Amino acid sequence: MSYDIRDITLAERGRQRIAWAARHMPVLNQIKDEFAREQPFQGRRIAASLHITTETAALLSALHAGGAEVALCASNPLSTQDDVCAALAESGIAVYACYSEDLTTYQQHIEQTLALDPHLVMDDGADLIVEVHNRSQGSSVVAGIEETTSGVTRARALAEQKLLRFPVIAVNDTPTKRFFDNRYGTGQNTIDGILRATNIFLAGATFVVAGYGWCGRGIALRARGMGARVIVCEINATRALEAVMEGFQVLSMTEAAPLGDIFITATGMSGVISEQHLRQMKDGAILGNSGHFDIEVDVAALRKLATSTTEIRDHLSEFRLSNGRTLYLLAEGRLVGQVAAEASPAAVMDLSFADQALSTRYLLQPDLQLPPAVYDVPPDIDERVAQLKLQALGIKLDTLNESQLAYQHAWQLGTVAAS
Repeated sequence: MSYDIRDITLAERGRQRIAWAARHMPVLNQIKDEFAREQPFQGRRIAASLHITTETAALLSALHAGGAEVALCASNPLSTQDDVCAALAESGIAVYACYSEDLTTYQQHIEQTLALDPHLVMDDGADLIVEVHNRSQGSSVVAGIEETTSGVTRARALAEQKLLRFPVIAVNDTPTKRFFDNRYGTGQNTIDGILRATNIFLAGATFVVAGYGWCGRGIALRARGMGARVIVCEINATRALEAVMEGFQVLSMTEAAPLGDIFITATGMSGVISEQHLRQMKDGAILGNSGHFDIEVDVAALRKLATSTTEIRDHLSEFRLSNGRTLYLLAEGRLVGQVAAEASPAAVMDLSFADQALSTRYLLQPDLQLPPAVYDVPPDIDERVAQLKLQALGIKLDTLNESQLAYQHAWQLGTVAAS
């Protein structure tokens, strides 16, 4: 076994928690059994940079069961669960990660993971994909998978500049991922992270959500469900109009800054909350980020404005400003639902990781010839994942009869039947 983790003796605890997550992932369990029978990854090497959680362990276990040699590093230094690392290492997966590792160690672990010389890289944030492209052309990588919005943006930028060397499937963009994991999973884990870090009362609070994509929609929905007054900030006119139609107040961040009690960014864009906004915020305002990278809140500007900084609770830092006001930052500006909570629940990650597992098999078909580009998940994979989930929930669908099937391809029937 090859690994660099915090403590291998935590393995038993990790196994117990992984088993609990797997119990709520029936789709991935079925795919794992299929992989174990068919061995589609025999002789294949897969390197992954992911949030190392119990749900991620279930995904890697499915790939490993299918014959893959797997190496894993973290996609965020603060989301790693050390007991999960230990359990995976004992199971034969090479793990290079530990909670709260510094950036030097984080980079070292990326390099150790890529030392596997993988055929496929599985990413959350595109750090592996970018590192492969920073190296010479001598890599064995033939394909990649990207799970999150920020990573897809980086992969598309490589493609736009004609630098992308291999096909990448954007799992983030497929309906069974973004409609469910992004909306319901991120909505729940973000609120969970805020409450664990602060124990504040949301009912009656003014809650500002920056970004009304699928993650922002979920966060706004859950915050309203907890009784908060929700303000949405957007740059996209269509999404802003949708937020208005859903009954949310839509303001610019400049307008919202003096009003909010809690601010959460979910945009995948840098500098969403800037020094100008920080100067406008009321005493006691709480800032957090639900995007992948810690770039959405200008933490450097916050530190510059502060006369003192104190961590007053786990994942909650107090910044006393020179004007006498105090602002609070969640999880160092990193994605709060992963750092202060436990990420999206297993039942919804069942969909996202099933998409990733089946997309991996698709990309590693021996005869597949895809030019370098960013691709959607094949529709038949997305549909199969949805069908398997419904079956697991005991839900049956209607089907079209022969007459209805024929009608789909007919033109004669209308208000007046054609003669």
